[in-house]
Amino acid sequence: MSLLPPAAPRKPLHTRTLRFDGYHREDGLWDIEARLTDTKAYMWNSLEHGDMPPGTPLHDMLLRVTLDDDLKIVAIDTAMPGAPHAVCQLTQLPMQKMVGETIGPGWRMKIDKALGGVQGCTHFRELLFNLATAALQAIPPYRARVRRATGVVETGDQPPFFLGQCMTWDFDGPTVREHFPQFAGWKPVRRTKPEQ
Repeated sequence: MSLLPPAAPRKPLHTRTLRFDGYHREDGLWDIEARLTDTKAYMWNSLEHGDMPPGTPLHDMLLRVTLDDDLKIVAIDTAMPGAPHAVCQLTQLPMQKMVGETIGPGWRMKIDKALGGVQGCTHFRELLFNLATAALQAIPPYRARVRRATGVVETGDQPPFFLGQCMTWDFDGPTVREHFPQFAGWKPVRRTKPEQ
């Protein structure tokens, strides 16, 4: 059932599915697992695999990124059970270049620098781009929940990371005024460069 307006008559062609799952490990680290699949709704003729029946994954790619509390990548695991070309398997090794990087400002630039163009795989880059959002949805809210459950009171001197990142959470908007009135109209402190 679609909540969109009725579509014109059409036939299905392609389905891309993305899934992200977050986990808190027993060793205190965090895993974000991602999967991308591409399927056709018709018989697809692959140069390397021949005829692929409808629903057979053209791409089936898995990624696990292990993070510390600062959202720094400490490990990356990949798998590619479905790929259009055998050489695609070689794109897994360059993913290790992201170990040591931290999710935060400049995330897309870090990915492009390490894996952009022919240095990596478009689809693994796409998973990494979106994995950041999944990590931010999984880790900080869970950590805040645990702090509240153990009686730790938030200091409240800095806004939550998501404020100021979209129209709904605009510092000058009604949602911030209602839920975080202490940050309504908040402006980050701009550091000035010392005069030379």
